[in-house]
Amino acid sequence: MRKYLSSGLPMLAALLMAHLPSVARAVGSNPAYTVTPYVLPDGVKLEASGLALLPDGRLAVSVRKGEIWILEHPEADPTDAKAVGYRLFASGLHEPLGLLWHDGALYTVQRSELTKIRDTDGDGVADEYLAVAKGWGVSGNYHEYAYGPVLDRDGNFWITLNASMGGPVKLAGHRMQEKHWRGWAVSVSPDGKLSPMSAGLRSPCGIAVNEEGDVFCTDQQGNWWSTNPLLHLRKGAFFGHAESLPDAQLPESPVADPGKLPQGITVVEASRQVKGFALPAVWFPYVKAGQSPTGLVCDLTGGKFGPFEKQMFVGEFVLSGVNRVFLEKVGGEYQGAVFRFQDGLQSAALSLAFLKDGSLLVGESNRGWNSQGTRSFGLERIQWTGQTPFEVQKMEAQPDGFRVTFTDEVDTGTASNLGSYQMSSYTYLYHQKYGGDEVETQKVTISQVVLEPGGRSVLLRCEGLREGYVHELIMPGVRSKKGVQLTHAEGYYTLNRLPGK
Repeated sequence: MRKYLSSGLPMLAALLMAHLPSVARAVGSNPAYTVTPYVLPDGVKLEASGLALLPDGRLAVSVRKGEIWILEHPEADPTDAKAVGYRLFASGLHEPLGLLWHDGALYTVQRSELTKIRDTDGDGVADEYLAVAKGWGVSGNYHEYAYGPVLDRDGNFWITLNASMGGPVKLAGHRMQEKHWRGWAVSVSPDGKLSPMSAGLRSPCGIAVNEEGDVFCTDQQGNWWSTNPLLHLRKGAFFGHAESLPDAQLPESPVADPGKLPQGITVVEASRQVKGFALPAVWFPYVKAGQSPTGLVCDLTGGKFGPFEKQMFVGEFVLSGVNRVFLEKVGGEYQGAVFRFQDGLQSAALSLAFLKDGSLLVGESNRGWNSQGTRSFGLERIQWTGQTPFEVQKMEAQPDGFRVTFTDEVDTGTASNLGSYQMSSYTYLYHQKYGGDEVETQKVTISQVVLEPGGRSVLLRCEGLREGYVHELIMPGVRSKKGVQLTHAEGYYTLNRLPGK
């Protein structure tokens, strides 16, 4: 059982560190990018739970403890708080965990409602707070987080709701109420109608849309989750966590009640046996690709952030970093690969957003939980230096293997050598227990490597591919034409379906 405990870092030390000046630096594992912490004004505890870029280039930041701040010039030197300009815009909110700019207003999800916030008199401070939608259960249990919103291609808001994970807080005069739609993704139409969409979530703390307008969320390892997934949210899908199932019996539920859930089989078998069960688009192998994925964002910068346009970047809480996900559609459904991207951030990554100049902002808060970063909150800016990192750009499934495309030309000798590659596959158990190890691990034989024209892609012909399994590819021997090693030599592809089947 892999639970993590509080690090025991003294809070005073963490708060002091959060205000120390710093300079841009290449940290962690990606020298093609610099990371610069923002120096915050005295007394501002920016537990940045949501980030929203405004049309004029300003940045709105929601704070977990109930505020929204505006950064007037987020592209200014992060170490100069006066140049950036911090202004309190809204307060009195109940744990806003997400932020969106839409149609002249900010939208955030509080514990019990989706709220529209505006400054109607132009004095720079919010004076209008409107409840756009509500209707999900809130008992007082501290796990009952609500995340979002994001906007899909049809103009609907999407929100994800944490499972309760226990009973309500017992207070004098408290009345028990139904806690509907806990562990669900819900949508809100432009006219404010709330509709349940997907069930079986545990702690779906990151939510975003891709370039096509499809909605995705991350979830957290725990009971019913052996490791962390990236889920493609859509109407009628059940992702496996049992706490949401009582609401599947309600007339407005689009999810069919699967009945009694099996125990101790693999998730691959569960997808065949459990009615409506949907496998994740991507599994994050535990520790190898993070321990607790959080906020995510799609790179739509047009190449300003390097050679990963239209890919997803995912915050990592415990390991204080950012991972990268390449997605593709096979048989009409998403699957793909996860790669490590940036390690060594100052705090737990919680929210992500891109600025107009293409830099990636990471909002941070560890909320007293364990993270490798020693500061308790903050904001950091990741910028591409213009140097091309030698990485796997994408990993695509083929009927007999994988096409691996690199960001730069490869050395033909090392890239065509079978000894430069290793592959194995494994899956996870579906059970109520907390977490779980990789199971049914097998070696995948790479029988042939074909270097494709252009010198940046190889075809790996493989024996022993298994649908529904993670395929872990390690490339210790591959070098670029310039003799450079891969910055990250590991990729983890979730092969739900082979092309052509």
